[in-house]
Amino acid sequence: MSSLDLKKITEEYKANLENRRVVVCAGTACVANGSLKVIDALEKEIEAAGIKVRVEANHHNCGGEKKDLYLSKSGCHGFCQQGPLVTIMPENILYVKVKPEDAKEIVEKTLKNGEVIDRLLFVEPGSGKHSKNAEEIQFYKLQKRTSLKQCGHVNPEDVREYIAEGGYEGARKAICDMKSEEVCQEVLDSGLRGRGGAGFPTGKKWQLTLPNKSADGVKYVICNADEGDPGAFMDRSVMEGNPHSVIEGMMIAAKAIQANHGVVYCRAEYPLAVKRVRKAIADAREVGVLGNNIFGTDFCFDIEVMEGAGAFVCGEETALIHSVEGQRGMPTAKPPFPAVSGLFGKPTVINNVETLACVPLILRNGAKWFKDMGTEGSAGTKTFALTGQVANTGLVEVPFGTTLRKIIFDIGGGITDDQGNPLPPSEFKAVQIGGPSGACLTEELLDVPIDFDSVKKYGAIVGSGGLVVMNKSNCMVKIARFFMKFTQAESCGKCVLCREGTAQMLALLDDIIAGKGTMETIDQLEELAKAVSDGSLCALGKTAPNPVLSTLKTFRDEYIAHVRDHKCPAHQCTALCAPQIDPAKCKGCTMCAKQCPVQAISGTVKNPHKIDENKCIKCGACKKTCKFGAIN
Repeated sequence: MSSLDLKKITEEYKANLENRRVVVCAGTACVANGSLKVIDALEKEIEAAGIKVRVEANHHNCGGEKKDLYLSKSGCHGFCQQGPLVTIMPENILYVKVKPEDAKEIVEKTLKNGEVIDRLLFVEPGSGKHSKNAEEIQFYKLQKRTSLKQCGHVNPEDVREYIAEGGYEGARKAICDMKSEEVCQEVLDSGLRGRGGAGFPTGKKWQLTLPNKSADGVKYVICNADEGDPGAFMDRSVMEGNPHSVIEGMMIAAKAIQANHGVVYCRAEYPLAVKRVRKAIADAREVGVLGNNIFGTDFCFDIEVMEGAGAFVCGEETALIHSVEGQRGMPTAKPPFPAVSGLFGKPTVINNVETLACVPLILRNGAKWFKDMGTEGSAGTKTFALTGQVANTGLVEVPFGTTLRKIIFDIGGGITDDQGNPLPPSEFKAVQIGGPSGACLTEELLDVPIDFDSVKKYGAIVGSGGLVVMNKSNCMVKIARFFMKFTQAESCGKCVLCREGTAQMLALLDDIIAGKGTMETIDQLEELAKAVSDGSLCALGKTAPNPVLSTLKTFRDEYIAHVRDHKCPAHQCTALCAPQIDPAKCKGCTMCAKQCPVQAISGTVKNPHKIDENKCIKCGACKKTCKFGAIN
């Protein structure tokens, strides 16, 4: 296959492309909310209206008779809270929270008559402004989407559309026009650092691997798609929405280190991502950009997919390698590093999904283009999974150096309660950055630029990009316990300090929450956390205590209130919170008094009742019984 073939594919694709297109998000979140039913309903109504529609075009049927309209799926738009999302081109109209029953109105009003349906547009919180397209929405307008740019717009199951958008041009350039050393240097010059958490310079990792040889000449490129942080879904969305970008990134990495074999290691809990990556690999082989003699050269490279069992520890390089080899996923001491002895003892490069998705863009646009984004030490953009008590949840891609304040309040739309109702900025309490290996940052740190180096000063890490926003209703002791329970359950058990230490830390946190803790318990917890961090073998164990240490540092008063005053300041720990009756809401129905097992509630019919804190055992029976929400 020559370099001209990419241009030919592009020309053929564009020549057969319909002028009008309806794109329905088919990422996991939108599928869960019924987007596939929306597609079916739209197809039915479009055909009923006499409009000739082409559905799910691919490289097998891109030719032939042109239709009036192309109805296609896309990957995740990132605005997950507003799904299912429907985009109508070329008008660039974005409809949110679309239901199957909306299909008829969309066809009749928008597709046939060019009318915009106001009720399906996104309404900006606060201003009440209806936004016609993504460019008008604050959530999108303040982002810098690069690796996510095509997600939500291209059909992830159509290799020809990816090529028509400039796809595989970076791989062609690397394979046909550059030496391996030049590819490594280009990526090194770009400043790209690993997006999986460690932040090691990608080009440097490739340079360290290139000179290493095995007896049979075999080398491997592994894509780490074992995204394990709670609430993180950046890699999943890229694989679902633009799988060819990952494949192309692996091809470029293979040229850089002179590898011929690739493995995508993806957790089995991502069935849609696995399906689309496998299809993308098959389609790439079929059109000739993957396999033997790529682009007419002597360079050969192929990829297989392996599904992992979802173990968090397999995000660590050596544990992942052992899992691919069919062994138990447990880390080993380094050196030797995978660059010297990795998969099956062969030199191996391991990069995560987001890192690899950046690589084709660097080869296509140049190292300077990438380095001009971000900060001096952290080039480019970073994708964050914004979740928790924030108005706009979803995927956010911004240049490194962007502040948490901008992400949470400008892009995220500010703080909410548990029901999604807006709260004033003063109700912000903390944001967990870096997942279970990260730390809680407070209001005074909201203006710290987010990059690999700046957050380290405050005991935090960028990690894979999870951001969990919390308001003042959260108990930070319970937050620390949540992450500790996760890391304890995910420990592989190899290290005594990680295996036993995290279990003991969890037990101490349980004692504090149950009202059984003392000041000595807090001291023991802190001492043990430092020991686990110092003595564990891999990054999981070393960083497992971070949420505990960061909350002890910043919210120590909450821990003290739990053990000294036997109170939970956030009123979240049942054992430490005596229920109270709101007299304004109490109707005097007496149901709570009847359900109380210790007769702690008194009052007369149709008059507000009271709870005797000395008798109350905090069982919660009264709160469950009250139909008026009078018991807090």
